[in-house]
Amino acid sequence: MKKLLNSFGYALEGISYSLKTQRNMKIHFLIMFAVILGGFIFKISIMEWLLCLIAFALVVTSELFNTAIEEAVNLAMPKINTKAKIAKDTAASGVLFSAMIAFIIGLCIFLPKILKG
Repeated sequence: MKKLLNSFGYALEGISYSLKTQRNMKIHFLIMFAVILGGFIFKISIMEWLLCLIAFALVVTSELFNTAIEEAVNLAMPKINTKAKIAKDTAASGVLFSAMIAFIIGLCIFLPKILKG
């Protein structure tokens, strides 16, 4: 049981590290809280909440993986290296792609409600 609890602690440390050190993670969380507030204001449906939760998970998970990859690459290749750059840029593009999909999901949910007034 102690090992299981420790693993949760390590995972929380990872999220905490990412929030403290990654500007984009702070932005993702700020947008996530704005969407949650908008969800309550516009009284979105259960299905719309589920889509938002999936989008949150996709973006935050992508950012956590990106941070892990960047840190591992920095450790393995402290000097500028073409292959290291490709690894880091590709990981970052995964975050960008997931954020773009989340944005489209948000538009599909909130734009009709905003335009409806």
